[in-house]
Amino acid sequence: MAENAFQTLYRTEFIKKFEQRVSLVRKTVTTEAEVKGNTAVFLTAGSGSATAKTRGANGLIPARADDLTQSSATLQEWHDLVRKNNFNIYAGQGKQREIMQMTCMAVVNRKIDSDIITALETSTQYAGLVGVTATLALVMKGKAILGNADVPYDGNISMLITPAFEAYLMQTKEFTSADYVNNKPFESGMTMFRWAGINFIVHPNLTGAGTDTEICPMYHKDAIGHGCDKEGVMTAVGYDDEQDYSYARCSAYMGSKLLQNTGVVQVRHDGSAFAATA
Repeated sequence: MAENAFQTLYRTEFIKKFEQRVSLVRKTVTTEAEVKGNTAVFLTAGSGSATAKTRGANGLIPARADDLTQSSATLQEWHDLVRKNNFNIYAGQGKQREIMQMTCMAVVNRKIDSDIITALETSTQYAGLVGVTATLALVMKGKAILGNADVPYDGNISMLITPAFEAYLMQTKEFTSADYVNNKPFESGMTMFRWAGINFIVHPNLTGAGTDTEICPMYHKDAIGHGCDKEGVMTAVGYDDEQDYSYARCSAYMGSKLLQNTGVVQVRHDGSAFAATA
């Protein structure tokens, strides 16, 4: 005969696993576009760096044409579907239906960022060398490259950085000292922050994160177009009577395109010193 009969206690609430669940990048790019079928068309317009001219010898003002470029992003469909039979929902720990909805939305939001980051990486401008760690000078070099290309410092320049890149910035006085900034980065712990006129976003899923070949893009909002159908991200939750299962589906039709190469700088960075060791 047992002396004790212990009861196992299970939490009703579930604990969220560590993963990116929201899009961190979508608001930093141009999302407006004319969608025709499966193609989003973006129009970039300018003078073509024309200069003012005086009247010609014939007394007429020389005429010119505007520089108009149409860029097309092909939309593709992306989905995530979670399905569980009702017995598993009934017998499972935690709110299984809520978990289904949360995870499928997270999958598609990560795809949105991945799609935009892939387009950013088609740029051919670079700052920094392989093996170089983040410094104030490296950030300013990227910003200067954009400025030399007539990219305006209008508050719409963003930079996606890895946790390692942020860790190096946190060790520079220009980033943390009250003599240079109003916010207190060591207290705020924000994923998104503004510094030196740039909107920084600490992103966990950049190419090469944790290695000596991290890619941290700096870009202007007008340099990247993200086409999405007018309904945006769609979610569906339902139940099948015949087979007795519940499902959650998240879908998005989207495509991203580099619109202006001069508006993107890929900042190379060595983040290997902050990678985990065995």
